[in-house]
Amino acid sequence: MELVLKGRGTRVTERLRQVTEHKLTRLDRIEPKITRLEVEVVSEKNPRQGGAHRVEAVATTPRKSYRAHADARDVESALDVIAERLERQIRDHHQKRRARLIAGASRVKSAQTPGASAGRGPEDAE
Repeated sequence: MELVLKGRGTRVTERLRQVTEHKLTRLDRIEPKITRLEVEVVSEKNPRQGGAHRVEAVATTPRKSYRAHADARDVESALDVIAERLERQIRDHHQKRRARLIAGASRVKSAQTPGASAGRGPEDAE
């Protein structure tokens, strides 16, 4: 998994990189197909926002992208929220795919046994 960390209005320090990597590596265990994880940290200079930090993340797989954003006073708590939201999206997508797979398996004709029509064959006529 390639981690791309961007900062807008703030510097990307080594500590921020380590914290981000630590909090978002659990996504790699849930979805090992994640090829790129792009995180952008935006520092709001507006005094009415109270010095809030906005964190946006995009996790890219070969066929799907997952996106999340969060606002918080510090970057660490915003990263926690983002990790939970991305985790939920990935889990919901896996459950949806699995439900469609199981539902489709019950409709397959090869799954039905050929002797399911008990007592209706020509050899049972005697």
